Amino acid sequence: MSGSPAPALASAPVSVVAEHSAAASVAVPVSAAPAAVLPGQAAPAGWAWPVGPPRELARPFEAPASRYAAGHRGIDLVAGEGHPVRSPADGVVTFVGRVVDRPVLSIQHGEGLVSSFEPVSATVSEGDRVLAGQVVGVVATGSHCTARCVHFGVRRHGQYISPMLFLGGLARAILLPLPPIGPVPIPAR
Repeated sequence: MSGSPAPALASAPVSVVAEHSAAASVAVPVSAAPAAVLPGQAAPAGWAWPVGPPRELARPFEAPASRYAAGHRGIDLVAGEGHPVRSPADGVVTFVGRVVDRPVLSIQHGEGLVSSFEPVSATVSEGDRVLAGQVVGVVATGSHCTARCVHFGVRRHGQYISPMLFLGGLARAILLPLPPIGPVPIPAR
């Protein structure tokens, strides 16, 4: 259940998504450009947002320090009960049922990618083929974010990774030089 986000490719035009927390509401830039994936793995064609517009991020992905450590293995998108949930990409429905106390829906997209949504009352069944943008259910109750969001998770070969990698919402990573080691030379006058 761990994973760490990969850096994104060069960014394109930027829109803003509101990120809400118990403390404050913060604007988070969301790039429209496709994002990078891990080295040696092909990037999927751009995925569609499963809810919205508008698109509001209630809680971002938080990679756990280890497989069993605490973290937030997906993103929470603001969406009220009954709001339609759409498949982010073409795939096959692999799970429709309850996990602990909430209804969950999972879709296999190929190349080891699985998306999951909760709480979602599915309008599709296991084994159904779905297309990107197709309504697959509606937001239900029982989520960890008080019935006003849907949790969207993505796994690659069983490892959770940020859904923003596929939605184009990660800022471009920039490597900076390390500071010099030792005393800093003083320029001669």
